[in-house]
Amino acid sequence: MLSECSSFLKGVMLGGISFALITMLGYIKLGHRNQIHIHEHHHLQASSKEEVWKMSEAERLKLSNSFRVYCIILVTGTEVKLWAAVKETWIKHCNKAEFFSSEPLKLFESIAVNETYTWFMLRTAYIHAFNKYKDQYNWFFLAYPTTFAIIENLKYFLLGKDPSQPFYFGQITNFGNLEYVTLDGGIVLSIESLRRLIRVFTGNEMCTDLRELTWEIPEDSLLAVCLKSVGVMAENAEDDEGKDLFNTKTIGMFIKGAITDYPKDIVEGCCSDMAITFSSLTPDQMHVMMYGVYRLRAFGHVFNDALLFLPPNGSDND
Repeated sequence: MLSECSSFLKGVMLGGISFALITMLGYIKLGHRNQIHIHEHHHLQASSKEEVWKMSEAERLKLSNSFRVYCIILVTGTEVKLWAAVKETWIKHCNKAEFFSSEPLKLFESIAVNETYTWFMLRTAYIHAFNKYKDQYNWFFLAYPTTFAIIENLKYFLLGKDPSQPFYFGQITNFGNLEYVTLDGGIVLSIESLRRLIRVFTGNEMCTDLRELTWEIPEDSLLAVCLKSVGVMAENAEDDEGKDLFNTKTIGMFIKGAITDYPKDIVEGCCSDMAITFSSLTPDQMHVMMYGVYRLRAFGHVFNDALLFLPPNGSDND
């Protein structure tokens, strides 16, 4: 009994300390004294389509090929059906995609991390991505296997954003006074942000071994703490109407909410036309999304977009 009480008290103390730590770090302001460039904006929006149309065809083609997105999916051994659904659907539209699993699995190709804590899976995945692909890809997208991503919309959103600058965006939420990008909706880092993060992982004790805090603090909050320590701030991705582009619910849940809240304008009340992610999907919902986004066509309607994002060489994407 004493042992159980001791463990409980230790847990309570660790939880209180960790929450206080996050709250304190949420107040930290980094200035020019450490010569770290910090974005002043908090809400990110895509470039207007009018700006794209002003470019020459050669400029648009060069721009289309400049976005190289590496996708990271964190999976466990119990998520095999989700794993298969992701592999068969949207992930084929990434320039490169790899699964990082908590344990070795024979059914699908993955990189086994041999860790049960998502934080250590995340950390290993980012280190692997940087060490192996830092010269090949300039944007890094991290997600759970319950997320459906429209990579072409992500690439459009990246217009006008320099990957040599420290971008870290998705859907912002809060933990105490710390603003962070929730992993439920997917996280995007530029190569510069990843470069800084790797520096923290290898040289900052607080971000190197957080094993005692991982069960108290969400892994996406820990990521924000580590990024903030090197001047990388969380930013919310929105369309020109202020609607979120990275979503933590299924499109069905948004429509259900819009029916209640905006019964006379359900479509406009639902979500952005340029949404990048929807989350909390089942494998069947993943395939339905794939059908609706990439395969269903209205005969006689031609969509003439200014930019064309071609599939990676050798890809069998839709």
